[in-house]
Amino acid sequence: MPLLTSSVYQPPSAEFMKWPSRRSVVHSTKGIVACTQPLAAKCGIDILNAGGNAADAAVAVAAGMNMTEPCSTGIGGDMFCLYYDASTGKVSALNGSGRAGGKCTLENVRKSLEVPEGTVGKIPMNSVHAVTVPGAAAGWVDTVERFGSGKLTMEQILAPAIELGEKGFPVSEMTAHFWGRQEKDIRDASPNFAEMLKTDSSAPGGVRAPKAGEIIKLPNLAKTFRTLAAEGKKGFYSGRIAEELVKVVNALGGHLELADLQHHLETGSEPVEPIYLKFPNPHGTSGTDGVELWEHPPNGQGIVALMALGILKHLIKQGTIPAFGPSDHNTAPYLHAIVEALRISFADASWFVTDPNVAPGVPTSELISAPYLAERAKLFSPSSANTTILQPGDPYASPALTSSDTVYFACSDSQGNAISFINSNYGGFGTCIIPAGCGFTLQNRGANFSLDAKHPNALAPRKRPYHTIIPGLVTNLQDSSLHSVFGVMGGFMQPQGHVQTLLGQVLCGLNPQQALDAPRVCIGAGMPDEGDVYDATVYAEEGMPEETVEGLRKLGHKVEVVKGMGRALFGRGQIIRWTKDVDGTGVWSAGSDPRGDGAAYPA
Repeated sequence: MPLLTSSVYQPPSAEFMKWPSRRSVVHSTKGIVACTQPLAAKCGIDILNAGGNAADAAVAVAAGMNMTEPCSTGIGGDMFCLYYDASTGKVSALNGSGRAGGKCTLENVRKSLEVPEGTVGKIPMNSVHAVTVPGAAAGWVDTVERFGSGKLTMEQILAPAIELGEKGFPVSEMTAHFWGRQEKDIRDASPNFAEMLKTDSSAPGGVRAPKAGEIIKLPNLAKTFRTLAAEGKKGFYSGRIAEELVKVVNALGGHLELADLQHHLETGSEPVEPIYLKFPNPHGTSGTDGVELWEHPPNGQGIVALMALGILKHLIKQGTIPAFGPSDHNTAPYLHAIVEALRISFADASWFVTDPNVAPGVPTSELISAPYLAERAKLFSPSSANTTILQPGDPYASPALTSSDTVYFACSDSQGNAISFINSNYGGFGTCIIPAGCGFTLQNRGANFSLDAKHPNALAPRKRPYHTIIPGLVTNLQDSSLHSVFGVMGGFMQPQGHVQTLLGQVLCGLNPQQALDAPRVCIGAGMPDEGDVYDATVYAEEGMPEETVEGLRKLGHKVEVVKGMGRALFGRGQIIRWTKDVDGTGVWSAGSDPRGDGAAYPA
């Protein structure tokens, strides 16, 4: 008789990253899918092989990730993407984030949460009041309609994920860990908890979280996908799914109504103009050497990465910091500059990042302008950490301007198209609330709203909150051709990961895999449920050189080294680079984060 699957994961093999993984860059001329789940990657590869393009494959992967890693992502959450169209050279952005309900006023929610007068309060991550209208379902359909090949239907694109849910699949290591960690939360959140747990007659209630390698089936989630595939957005935002969603939220004291889902059905995802910043390579031989980093504008926090990059660009230009090279990577002076630039940028983002459609006057272009970033760069000292609580600047006062648990993945195709895609519940399974018969959990993105009426990011009806999930895309400064699609998931770690992995490549000569393998730092707790995301603590990942850690401490930083499963703080990233061989053949070169369960897979 064969051994049980559980025998594969006996101690000490269950220890997280007991030995460093050695991964090589993956190359392909036909396209690549890079994500944290092998089975979800196969969903995307199947679509590429069937004639779909990068956008089609991305939606297949998003659905596959919902099946195989529901502890991070799902159709009950939100999505954003950046798409590079090889035929036009254009970068497009799609904001698929949902909004607060029409009755989610500050007064109603503060009263429901029993927030005392005179205190700001906050929306707990596990509260029903953290639920916002899910934007992912509309985002998946809109991605295919706007950027897809037109060769495949939604039924074909979602079919691989549906098969996983109906026939069952073995659960990966990290997914099993996080599923088990939140089993109690799932049980406590709603009466429909059994839909997200594995049947086991010996477990309380006959169900439990699956263990690594065990098979789980998610037939109700597959049923939801079938409805979306057959009926489109209408099948999700009206009818059975919408009714069950509103029913469970209202039963728990929430304020969402069917009218809120109808509003999102009619509004759809929002095409937005991506924002970018040019970063010349100081080691280049001409002024056109370098890259342009593209991000989503607010309500996303991608602007943090652009601001930090702009501050570093100014400091290098002024000679305040050196033009760092390969020998400087992850040294104390190098990380000190990055940490301080990010700290300054977060001070602005914590105030200014909100929904510009509801809070007019978000100064997006001003915040990434050279004069403003030069002014903010004055807060940097190369010899000491800024230990004061930084306040947001006034971008209009500049002399020249007086007038969070997520999945990130990337896909590319044989035509040279590429997509940077991110989908999230926010914290783990989100609120863990499950609409009956639907098989997915509802996100807790509304926890990012402020309950301070004076704050730009204050909760308001039909408003989108400060959003942590950000896809990244890079073009070459010389001719605007594609350089890479990339991202690092993980709450407030995300812009920090963007800056570290991009500079690792541009300044320090790392390949995509090396850039992801390298130990990272994170300012603050990363997620609100783990602590203060704006805390001054610099968390350094296990493996960071000891002399770097001590060097940062000597500069005045409070540094803590994070080990084991705590390293989830530093996110999980993917990078797909685009280059051409000497004979003109296009080559995709990808790296995938060893902190995740997946890899980069060639078509």
